[in-house]
Amino acid sequence: MPRFTPGELAVMQILWDQGELKPSDLQKYFPEPIKNPALRSYLGILVEKGHISRRKIGKAYYYKAITRRHSAFRSTVREIVDAYCDGSAKNLILDLIRAEKLSEDDLLELKRLADDRKQN
Repeated sequence: MPRFTPGELAVMQILWDQGELKPSDLQKYFPEPIKNPALRSYLGILVEKGHISRRKIGKAYYYKAITRRHSAFRSTVREIVDAYCDGSAKNLILDLIRAEKLSEDDLLELKRLADDRKQN
């Protein structure tokens, strides 16, 4: 799955959250002001990449996410693991545990999760 540019990701997040929208509605949800040609460029690229679909209703086109948020997330995490953690998810998790200020409860929850995983 190709990586999203920041603009493409903003479009995807809106479509994941709001569902099918026409460009003028999408523009209202965009995190910063965006001109119509720039938005339409993102939409065209995302259609071409196969991440969104479009359908015409009357005179308007409506756009809908095809790629699921979870699939994009997993793909991005895999890319990060491969690029920065020598392909090891364990290295990513250990680095996150070391870097984040986790509470005692968070650490206990992670331990319970690991124990449950080990038993299954």
